[in-house]
Amino acid sequence: MDSLLEAWPWWAQVALVVLLLVFSAFFSITETSMMAANRHRLKHLANKGSQGSKFATELLNRTEELLSVILIGNNVINTFVPVLVAGIAVHLFGNSGSVISMTTAIVAFMIIIFCEITPKIIGAAFPDPIASRVSWIIRPLVWLMTPLVWFVNLFVTALLRVMRLDTRKSNPGRLSPEELRSLVLETSHFIPSHHRDILVNFFNLENITVDDVMTPRARMETLDLSRPIDEVIHQLETSYHHNLPTTDSDPDRVIGILSVRKAISLIGDKEISHEQFKSLLLEPYFIPSGTQVLQQIHFFQDLQQRIGLVVDEYGIVLGLITIEDIVEELIGEFTTSLPSLTNNPQWLEDGTFLASGSFSLRDLNRLLQLNLPTDGPRTLNGLLLDTLEEIPDNNVSIKIADCVMEIIQFDQQSIKMVRIHRPPSSLVKSNRYAHSE
Repeated sequence: MDSLLEAWPWWAQVALVVLLLVFSAFFSITETSMMAANRHRLKHLANKGSQGSKFATELLNRTEELLSVILIGNNVINTFVPVLVAGIAVHLFGNSGSVISMTTAIVAFMIIIFCEITPKIIGAAFPDPIASRVSWIIRPLVWLMTPLVWFVNLFVTALLRVMRLDTRKSNPGRLSPEELRSLVLETSHFIPSHHRDILVNFFNLENITVDDVMTPRARMETLDLSRPIDEVIHQLETSYHHNLPTTDSDPDRVIGILSVRKAISLIGDKEISHEQFKSLLLEPYFIPSGTQVLQQIHFFQDLQQRIGLVVDEYGIVLGLITIEDIVEELIGEFTTSLPSLTNNPQWLEDGTFLASGSFSLRDLNRLLQLNLPTDGPRTLNGLLLDTLEEIPDNNVSIKIADCVMEIIQFDQQSIKMVRIHRPPSSLVKSNRYAHSE
């Protein structure tokens, strides 16, 4: 080989060295771009007709063969180049230790700069387009070098068995729900903020129970059929809801769900009675406390129900939940006829917000971009009482989760009204969301 190369003119030998360095850089940029490429994006481009992305996807499904070809080619070239350059240097400057040492140092520097660091930085910066292009060249190489790859992998497989490693059990492509959630949060520049919030809320459903979403018993509107018929009719005519849980004498025992629309159709009857309303009652659907919201969605679908009553282990009604409540947990409030504070979730000009003590902490966090703890009490009143450990007897201020709250109205049983001062963290968060939109 040396005698053959000596017959070449010096410029041809130099051109061969440059060509080999280019091949080495090609293998380096191929390795980095292939390993850093987004498989999902490549598969999407392949489905849209990109042949290069299709080839890259096929190669990534044969990672062992792909890496074997790249590493064999890269290492053979990087081993041969110093020998070739040393031969050229000896031929030109003589056979001396200083010439060989200096030549080795120069070749090592050239390989590190031009064949390793620079190509790999470029490959890591633009992995997808580069992977689609180099796959046209690397794909036939994988096919041509199959016998050599098979022979080399015999020794690799034997070494892995000695180390008791089974690469077939690894599954790096599968992501956990938390990893998917982090991936969604990191794509804020590519996904509209509203769509991103829906995806994040969907991942959070596994950690949310019906107790977190339901309308608490204290805020439920119920219809008591033991009251005079005039009062029953007046409540039906002024109700904001489509369905009302109905009781009869015993406020703790719900006997059915009454459709307000169907009940109003009977009001024109002069001889209307309580029994006519009772004939319209639907059997109540009870949901055990602590049921996961994600599981409850399937129950609503299977049983073809839209409304349920959450009960504890003693059968006492704790609250009411509808399929609309779960949908609003995902996409935010979208329809409501009931006037409430949630219809105007905006800070006042002085940076404060007036909230009822019965306001849900989850709603406050979502609407005002706060970070109030939700692993304990579910309402603002409950959080303040849990923190103070007593019902206040005068106006007091308290700081929770970097949020200053001023109690301005209360009675002997609960806190009625709270003035919330906007924390700096909420201002930064809202500005970030506005920028992303």
